[in-house]
Amino acid sequence: MKISLWSVGKSHEAYIKAGVEDFTRRISRYFKIEWHFIPAPKNAGMLSEMDLKKKEGETILGLLEKDDYLVLLDERGKQFSSEGLASFLQDRANESTRHLVFLVGGAFGVDEGIRIRANHTWSLSQLVFPHQLVRLILAEQIYRACTILKNEKYHHK
Repeated sequence: MKISLWSVGKSHEAYIKAGVEDFTRRISRYFKIEWHFIPAPKNAGMLSEMDLKKKEGETILGLLEKDDYLVLLDERGKQFSSEGLASFLQDRANESTRHLVFLVGGAFGVDEGIRIRANHTWSLSQLVFPHQLVRLILAEQIYRACTILKNEKYHHK
């Protein structure tokens, strides 16, 4: 199974980059993994919030393949425990999911078309985090889930 971490916006800020790269490298021992940054649409500053989400959504839908399993990160989604996320990853692998995509939407969220397309909506927390921190938390939690699946000592209960 390949895991792709997609994020709308610019690449990692310096204060986040080292952590994200470290956890991404660690995850690569368990799954093929890549980051993909979806640039903001041209003239994004001139667009209304709704039009911006629509354009971002069109780009995202254009990048997704029919069989991709899309996990939308959204504060209104279902929360997991660390063990629950590990189980979720194992279930996807057991279902022979070829490509698991985790999506961090734009500054204003995502268009309704993305919500409809998503196979699962995951909330990291009821708190709202900056996108840069979401990327770091996402990478760390996926790594933690991998270590849980392998019974490694990283995760302590």
